Amino acid sequence: MKTGVSDLVLERRPFLTVDIIIRRRDGSIVLVKRLNPPFKDFYAIPGGFVEYGETVEEAAIKEAKEETGLDVRIRRLVGVYSDPDRDPRGHVITVAYLAEEIGGRLRPSSDAREVKTFRKIPHKLAFDHRKILRDGLESANSE
Repeated sequence: MKTGVSDLVLERRPFLTVDIIIRRRDGSIVLVKRLNPPFKDFYAIPGGFVEYGETVEEAAIKEAKEETGLDVRIRRLVGVYSDPDRDPRGHVITVAYLAEEIGGRLRPSSDAREVKTFRKIPHKLAFDHRKILRDGLESANSE
């Protein structure tokens, strides 16, 4: 039986997000403190949902700007994180990137309590962001 596009729309599917590890010129990383659940008041890697018609790279650059005020250049893919239990809202797959700051001014967005830079990974992190940060920073340090 052949499946048409209209049939696919009715099927349950995971959501797609991007996360972007931003390294500043001084080597620190940029994290946002979440304003809303899930993980309210936890620090998180800037990121968000990919819009229809948008590439994951475009989404990562857009989310970095929206959430942190910084312009970034993607350096490399860190990985794809697809554990169905990584997000309490449902099955969400993220494509994570490592990027460098190239401009802008650090400032929080409307859905972030604050944006802050860190030299060490903080203890209270949202989702599986500790693993993503370790993977991304390990690859950055091997350059």
